[in-house]
Amino acid sequence: MKITTLSAQALIVGTMLALVGCATDSLPTRVTRFHLGQPIAPGQLAVEPRDPTLGKDLEFQSYARIVQGEMARKGFAAAPDLAKSEQVAVVEVIRHWQPIGAPRAPLTIGLGGGSFGSGVGVGGSVSFPVGKPKQRMDVITELSVQLKRRSEGTVIWEGRAQTAAHDGSPAAAPEAAVSRLAEAMFRDFPGQSGQTITVK
Repeated sequence: MKITTLSAQALIVGTMLALVGCATDSLPTRVTRFHLGQPIAPGQLAVEPRDPTLGKDLEFQSYARIVQGEMARKGFAAAPDLAKSEQVAVVEVIRHWQPIGAPRAPLTIGLGGGSFGSGVGVGGSVSFPVGKPKQRMDVITELSVQLKRRSEGTVIWEGRAQTAAHDGSPAAAPEAAVSRLAEAMFRDFPGQSGQTITVK
């Protein structure tokens, strides 16, 4: 009986440690959003890459589905004819690596411009560490979305989000990271303009 009890206790402790390990695989998500302070009426929406050559890229399409899914929860339906959609969400994903514990770059954006982190995006590309790293690395994933009016080319809302996860962990997988970023970005849409928030 004592053996059974000890085994059960060991199982519980092991499970708790595993859960703690999973919880610390990723760092909190940081989100900054900008808009004009005017109501944004939901409507039909097309999701496009910042780099037009990536429209048929399978990786980008997976990110586009994630963003479209989050925006659908806010009332933005997928446009049946993407080329004729008045509202366009221009999406870019950036991924790069840095040593665990190194400070992350700040979020710096404004409507239609600004800088955000480093690296090149998907609506761009991915920067990989060269050679076998001598220390453990974090994968930094950054999501940028600009909501535009196609007829005017005007940016009416912009959001950027950044998260980090230990390289090789489930949380660092591209789709998992982008899903976490998109959920945080569109939480309480359109959000407080110019304010950076942290989402755990």
